[in-house]
Amino acid sequence: MTTARNKCRSGRVTSAGFGVLQVPVSAGARATAGERIGWALAVAVPLAFLGVFFAWPVLTLLARGLAPDGALDLGGFGEVLARPRTWRVIGQTLIQATAATAICVALGIPGALVLYRRRFPGQGLLRGVVTVPFVLPSVVVGTAFHALVTTGGPLGGLNLDGTRTAVIAALVFFNYGYVVRNIGTMWCRLDPRAVEAARTLGASPWRAWRTVTLPSLLPAIASAAATVFLLCATAYGVVLVLGGTGAGTIETEIYLLTARYLDLRAAAVLSVVQLVVIAAALWVGERARRARQAHLALRTDVPATPLRVADAPALGVTALTICGLLVAPMAVLVIRSLRRAGHWTLANYADLSTTGGDNALLVSVWEAAGNSLRVAAAATAIALTVGVAVCLVLSRNPRRRLLARGIALFDAVFMLPLGVSAVTVGFGFLITLAPTGLTRSWWILPLAQAVVAVPLVVRTLLPGVRAIDPRQREVAATLGAGPGRVLASVDGPHLLRAGGLAAGFALATSVGEFGATSFLARPQGPTLPVVVYRLVGSPGAQNQGMGLAAGVVLAVGAAALMLACERLQASARRPTRSLAETGTSNTLRPAQVTHRDRHK
Repeated sequence: MTTARNKCRSGRVTSAGFGVLQVPVSAGARATAGERIGWALAVAVPLAFLGVFFAWPVLTLLARGLAPDGALDLGGFGEVLARPRTWRVIGQTLIQATAATAICVALGIPGALVLYRRRFPGQGLLRGVVTVPFVLPSVVVGTAFHALVTTGGPLGGLNLDGTRTAVIAALVFFNYGYVVRNIGTMWCRLDPRAVEAARTLGASPWRAWRTVTLPSLLPAIASAAATVFLLCATAYGVVLVLGGTGAGTIETEIYLLTARYLDLRAAAVLSVVQLVVIAAALWVGERARRARQAHLALRTDVPATPLRVADAPALGVTALTICGLLVAPMAVLVIRSLRRAGHWTLANYADLSTTGGDNALLVSVWEAAGNSLRVAAAATAIALTVGVAVCLVLSRNPRRRLLARGIALFDAVFMLPLGVSAVTVGFGFLITLAPTGLTRSWWILPLAQAVVAVPLVVRTLLPGVRAIDPRQREVAATLGAGPGRVLASVDGPHLLRAGGLAAGFALATSVGEFGATSFLARPQGPTLPVVVYRLVGSPGAQNQGMGLAAGVVLAVGAAALMLACERLQASARRPTRSLAETGTSNTLRPAQVTHRDRHK
């Protein structure tokens, strides 16, 4: 440790894979006024956004339930927690979320290897197929899975209808692509020379993967697992459609208490319980990430390699997962959209330009689709702006313990929107923002969807930015780069590398968001998921067929958005050299520095 400190003081900066740079390093330089203002804004703007559009509505609704007369009444906690039904619902929530998360991670690691570290024809198409389920409306997915397991369906003989197994399978269907893309995005940026060195020293492929690759991937795995657990624990539509009495969750219970029984007191208690569960999951995920966090040698130009014989197990698992778990429900959805009254027909798609039977809608499906794209684009711009600022703050490692704890709390706060009931958020928006007139504005939907998308953007960008060796920033600053140039040359390439993925997830999530949007969308300006829900729930073969056809359109549109972001992401992978890499790529000896100084 003493030797390392002396080297740092003398200006000898060493970074894995970059050699040695003999330059004077100004350790402990104080931040300028401009830097302080910039970092203050990076903290204040996201906190203001979250405070106004998340904390205020949610806390207002909780206050209506826990303090109806203006005085805090905690007696509801004892009453609600004394019910056997409450503990049964909490247990079911934890069991389903834990099982679905474990399966997603177990299947997602081989999927990330095949789809992101290997190269083969049709790879881009399979990436799009894997991502589509993540953005499908939950009601449509529930309907598709119900068609699989119900009597007369392909799996009807297994008696899975209304069981916990069907719900867990649907949750894995939703979140498998998220795990694959987050782990794969990190995996395809790892410097392969560490694995090559391990193989040269005699390690088997399995041992090299277990001792070199897996520890490098654990931060991304922990981040993805924490997010998937939150998404599974707060699943709403799919549980409502598929779940029987043994599969209800805290989310569906809040919906029943709020929308059906108008019991805001019990709903508020369960919302607090849900927040506690989410906070515990965040704490466990953060501890796991910190235990394995490392500064990695990341690159933006690592080429994919062809498939190998050793990849056969991973390829088999991935093929079985894609065909059996992802394609089968989507195939059922497509087949049902092509049938009406027992006959094959394209009438369901032709009717998308109408308002449905008995004018079930006020606008056509295509008009709703256009509105969804506009809302999603605005929500993505907001989410990326807030998310990038949050990631830059979270990627820093302050030496002061108080600041480090503040950053950890900052991280947990921006994961809370994933752990709060969509019913709570939607009702909170209506109660809190209605007097301001914002609920009548078109911007209410982009703002609500951005609240949901920001945590996904942060979780997508953060692992790569956190893995940057801070010495790269120090070297860039030593070479004369200002704070903005350091961010652009060191953090920028890694943000761009994962930026396409983050934008794709934000777009796709906003296009398919149903929970809060269902409470806020106006009848004359609905989004596509709201239209699908209304059509599927309307009587008549025409309306239900149109709903399924609209679900197919939504799936294809989401896949197209993700593929477009994949192309943008691929263009960002062109070999570039940051300022820090340029300054540290070669070993500069003292004589070389002196010789260059003489020619200035």
